[in-house]
Amino acid sequence: MERTSLEKLRLGIFVILGTALLVIAAYLIGNRQNMFGNTFTIHAVFKNVNGLQKANNVRYSGINVGTVKDIIMENDSTIDVVMLIQDNMLEHIKKDAIATIGSDGLVGSMIVNIVPGSGLGEMIKSGDQILSYSRIGAEDMMSTLNVTSENAALLTADLLKVTSALNRGEGTLGRLLNDTVMANNLEKTILNLKLASANASNTLNEVNKLVTAANSENSVVGVLMRDSLAGLEIKQIIHNLESASDRMQKLTVNLDSIVTGIAEGEGALNYISRDTIFVQRLEATMKNIEEGTARFNENMEAFKHSFLTRGYYKKMAKEEEKAAKKEKAKN
Repeated sequence: MERTSLEKLRLGIFVILGTALLVIAAYLIGNRQNMFGNTFTIHAVFKNVNGLQKANNVRYSGINVGTVKDIIMENDSTIDVVMLIQDNMLEHIKKDAIATIGSDGLVGSMIVNIVPGSGLGEMIKSGDQILSYSRIGAEDMMSTLNVTSENAALLTADLLKVTSALNRGEGTLGRLLNDTVMANNLEKTILNLKLASANASNTLNEVNKLVTAANSENSVVGVLMRDSLAGLEIKQIIHNLESASDRMQKLTVNLDSIVTGIAEGEGALNYISRDTIFVQRLEATMKNIEEGTARFNENMEAFKHSFLTRGYYKKMAKEEEKAAKKEKAKN
């Protein structure tokens, strides 16, 4: 009977040890400790690990390549995460890779994701440190959402106040929304502004055309603008016109005074124009002068043909004829 109890004791110890070994082996194998392969370590520094623990998986481009070996708190804002990576990944991971902390599914454990860099960096070595990117945790997101919700509530309350004031016609916008007369006036004002803008645009176009024409070298304005002598001549012409205008004004005043004097009976012209007897005598005198002139011409003709002066006048006529021939020959 004693022999049977000893066998049972040995059997119990064997079962307990075997169960413990199976549990330990299952734990180690389940957490990918790479017990039977070569590994190397790399580091990544985070400000917040978001609940990451030792033995959590490490993934590279979505593939499990190692586990978290250790988490070291260096100071209040720096946490060093040591990762144990399979040795065959030395040919794939580069120094510009980026490590981030995420979750394995919606409710899974935390994992470290290594994202490849630009592909231009050097290959990683054991003990190197790679870049890290800390994502926003759920608590931070909830806190941010809470602040956003409070701000949205305050903004909604303010919008309700503004809307109520507009409906009551308070303020400038409220008056514009509720006063149809003011709205019509505003619409007319805007229309007038559009018309004024269009007219101003047309005017500017015309001015541009005039300026372009003035800038042309062949235009009169362009010539006058470029020729200083022409400018001086124009100034002189304007001065002469002003002087002529002054003289014309003075002449007009003098003519006005003369006409006024004639009309009022002053001077010889008024006397001649008003005295009919003097006019008749003047006509008779002019008639006698014309008759005397005719008789004088007859006497001179008779004097030319008298025997005393006939030779002289013939000689004068011949000389005049010779002079005329010489002049004709020259031409």
